Amino acid sequence: MENSFDWIVLKSKYIVKDRWISVRSDTCQMPNGTIVDPYYVLEYPTWVNVVALTKNQEVVLVEQYRHGLKKTILELPSGAVEAEDILPLEAAKRELLEETGYTSNNFIETGILSPNPANHSNLTHCFLATDVERVADLKLDITEQINVVLLPLKNLIELIDNGRFLQTLHISSLFFALKKLEKL
Repeated sequence: MENSFDWIVLKSKYIVKDRWISVRSDTCQMPNGTIVDPYYVLEYPTWVNVVALTKNQEVVLVEQYRHGLKKTILELPSGAVEAEDILPLEAAKRELLEETGYTSNNFIETGILSPNPANHSNLTHCFLATDVERVADLKLDITEQINVVLLPLKNLIELIDNGRFLQTLHISSLFFALKKLEKL
């Protein structure tokens, strides 16, 4: 749907293009005629986040090093939708199993987020998995070192308040899950 605020892309070129990220430089014209050049767009694959709850209402978290922050932090199981994933739900199930060894028959999509609509082209699909159980060993990528942490759901809010659970998209996913669970 075209809007009177929409920009027209006059020209695009890729600065970087690989499997994890593509950086595109656009030349755009605003409705008032102003030319914006360059305008950088980060193209990422679709992402998924999973709030996974055990029968004891513990959240399954992953502790891992994040080089952008140069810190080891707690996060939700998450990752990119890969070519073999037909739907984001399949990616959510795969990422949860690979990163934690947990799975469930109870997955529901709770929301869709835009990581940063100003310059990211992708979306993040948020899922809630309930009654998860550990069924397998971790199957990590070569760049992953993960410690699985089980934390009572109520304690996760304290981690947010204390700045120990920082990932914005994961906090938003938790909000969607709490809403679905009628705990807001």
